[in-house]
Amino acid sequence: MSAHDQLLVIIDPVARRSDGESVRIAKDVLSAGAEAKICLPDGPEEFARALARRGSRHPVVLGDDRALLRTVTLLQRERDRDRDRDPDSAGGTAGGPTAVAMVPIGAPDRVATARALGVPPGTVAAARAVLDGAVRRLDLLVDDSDGVVLDRLDVPAAGPATPSPAPVAPTASPTVWDTCRSLVRTLVRPAPTALATPVHRLRVEADGVLLSDLDTPLTGLTARALGGALALTLHPPGDAPVRTATARTLTVAGPDFRYRADTAVTGPVRRRTWTVRAGAWALTVPREAP
Repeated sequence: MSAHDQLLVIIDPVARRSDGESVRIAKDVLSAGAEAKICLPDGPEEFARALARRGSRHPVVLGDDRALLRTVTLLQRERDRDRDRDPDSAGGTAGGPTAVAMVPIGAPDRVATARALGVPPGTVAAARAVLDGAVRRLDLLVDDSDGVVLDRLDVPAAGPATPSPAPVAPTASPTVWDTCRSLVRTLVRPAPTALATPVHRLRVEADGVLLSDLDTPLTGLTARALGGALALTLHPPGDAPVRTATARTLTVAGPDFRYRADTAVTGPVRRRTWTVRAGAWALTVPREAP
């Protein structure tokens, strides 16, 4: 990126509230290296309006994985609308998709997707990569509800652990508690050393080919868009070997299930189809050393 390039720096409100110092540092580095217009949206609607009015400016997101996902989703829908209006333009693909740049701001688990895609973790390093980096075309998974997956899909998504209630202080007499302890020792068996991994009944199809049906238990499946195809891994219970496949489309059906698209959990749903779009988006990352 040259010094004459213009940036649209969109600062996610969560980043402003959680780490204002990192936001300030990123703004200083970016403004010193390029002409930067700073946008401070208060919510998703303002975020979308700022991105839609970017003109020729390069969008730069300051925020976590959810902010990056929101940006790519909005740009993808924009390209789809352009394609519907003018199929010959292919949504402006002649010049390639709009390149997104990012400075990750948030706890490590909230920027894990950005790091997996090659964005530097440090604020200064990421801001310098925005100015001096290279654009990398990346594949995208798009589902039949217009959701997108940037890096990894997990079906089903594990639910959060429910904390145990706090113990209540005893009020019974010592004699009663001695009797209770004796009874508990008689009835309670030692807890198992490890909890069994839950299994799920899912119908999994890849390009219309049935890989697993409802009568075959699975602990889950993972998928990534790599090299223009979907790399799929099915995880059976126990010591059975995993199964792998590649395809352009993936359809999962079964009893109500949730799935994790990068860091976002969606559902429950009973059926969902994902399709690979090769080179559908672009991300600015550090240049490789010569």
